[in-house]
Amino acid sequence: MFEMRLKALAKINLGLDVLRRREDGYHEVKMVMQTISLFDKITIRKTKKPGIRVKTNLFYLPENENNLVYQAAKILMDEFRIEGGVAIDLQKFIPVAAGMAGGSSDAAAVLYGMNRMFGLRLSKEGLMQRGVKIGADVPYCVMRGTALAEGIGEQLSVLPPMPKCKVLVAKPPISVSTKFVYENLKLNRDTLHPDMDALVGHIKDGDLQGIAAHMGNLLESVTIPNYPVIAKIKEEMVHAGALNSMMSGSGPTVFGLFDSEKLAQQAYRRLREGDLARQVYLADIYNVPLRRP
Repeated sequence: MFEMRLKALAKINLGLDVLRRREDGYHEVKMVMQTISLFDKITIRKTKKPGIRVKTNLFYLPENENNLVYQAAKILMDEFRIEGGVAIDLQKFIPVAAGMAGGSSDAAAVLYGMNRMFGLRLSKEGLMQRGVKIGADVPYCVMRGTALAEGIGEQLSVLPPMPKCKVLVAKPPISVSTKFVYENLKLNRDTLHPDMDALVGHIKDGDLQGIAAHMGNLLESVTIPNYPVIAKIKEEMVHAGALNSMMSGSGPTVFGLFDSEKLAQQAYRRLREGDLARQVYLADIYNVPLRRP
């Protein structure tokens, strides 16, 4: 096997709560993660020349050790003393730095692909253990599907598959610093936390209406006052028929859940024609494990 082509899928947060700031500076979270069908394309090729070469379709992305796909390849090459090298071609379609774990999913796909290509025989758990060294979201991106994430996001519990629905994704033409969001997040006795237990309960019941009603993201309390366009996109989606709409991760991407494909298509066209979002995609819930396409 000299070449492997993979899909690195995006995630959304159906719920995101921050419980406390830990002594080490990290935040303890409770999140429900869900894979969707929006994806990056990754091709990995073996090369006789040692080293790792990365090529991307976006000029502003690093093609060196600062790219998570490079870091994923290096972890396995160093540990297993892999001879020769690899060339990784990364075609990005998931919005960058947008709360959708695109970089983490790319890294997860490279871990999976190199494990197969070089016959390393690592289990999914083994890949997840190595993935956390790259980023807290990488283990989830190896696992995929519907999951409850706790700790700093690395403690994962599998949940029943999310009911099928259409997911409208829209990224406004702004950048949001994750560091800024967490530094400005206020956690005190007056903080209104989303009801994550109710959300998980509705997922276990397969109740799409209940899931939508209990979606919540505590980080919106920072982003929306500073970036009102996020609220405008949410309002536009709900007005267009979404069961609910929410920011994913630390933003600025917004998604809406639709139980009607017709309404989802209409909302997609409205956002594409407007000036609120620069990138707009229509996707599906995706619960297939990581594998070759």
